[in-house]
Amino acid sequence: MVVNAGVYPVNLTVDYPDRELDRVTTLFRLFTIIPIAIVMSLIAGPTLSWTSANQVTYEYAAGAIVVLPTVLMILFQQKYPRWWFDWNLALTKFSTRVAAYFMLLTDQYPSTDEEQAVHIEIPYPNVKEELSHWMPLVKWFLAIPHYIVLCFLYVAVLVCAVISWFAIIFTGRYPRDLFDFVVSVFRWTVRVSAYAFLLTTDRYPPFSLAA
Repeated sequence: MVVNAGVYPVNLTVDYPDRELDRVTTLFRLFTIIPIAIVMSLIAGPTLSWTSANQVTYEYAAGAIVVLPTVLMILFQQKYPRWWFDWNLALTKFSTRVAAYFMLLTDQYPSTDEEQAVHIEIPYPNVKEELSHWMPLVKWFLAIPHYIVLCFLYVAVLVCAVISWFAIIFTGRYPRDLFDFVVSVFRWTVRVSAYAFLLTTDRYPPFSLAA
């Protein structure tokens, strides 16, 4: 399959809920998200444990996104283990579904495995042909301008979420323009993540909200 050179190889779309959203779960979204947020934190984040000496230590349930091992594999063996990619992709999809639910883009409770309304496309890379073996060492640094821009964009996303919360409570609808903007910021985030941390592409992410 030939990929259009003008199309970035990573994409995200969210189905617009062209229907009346659940006002009750929207009203209490900060509370309804707690169970799935706990699940996600246990998978992707640190947990506290006590040692026999009554000292607090941090442990990871599953290691979150596999970054440093992937850097070493690409750097020294020009290989990206498929099961590492599958794990990173699955975790990215899951965390994005949780984020979409939290930001009111959908009232479907996030599934741990089903795609639902959030669709993410990240192709498995042919490392020897598509990736430079040394690039993973600097991608996180090269992406710094994106981090800065995204910080400002997420302030706007939070404002959109607050406005949309009131809109859904009173009308049952998420304003389409605000929906498209929030999805665009999510798409930008996934593209930066795929470049700098999932390491699936060497193409620099565009500074654009366009699909």
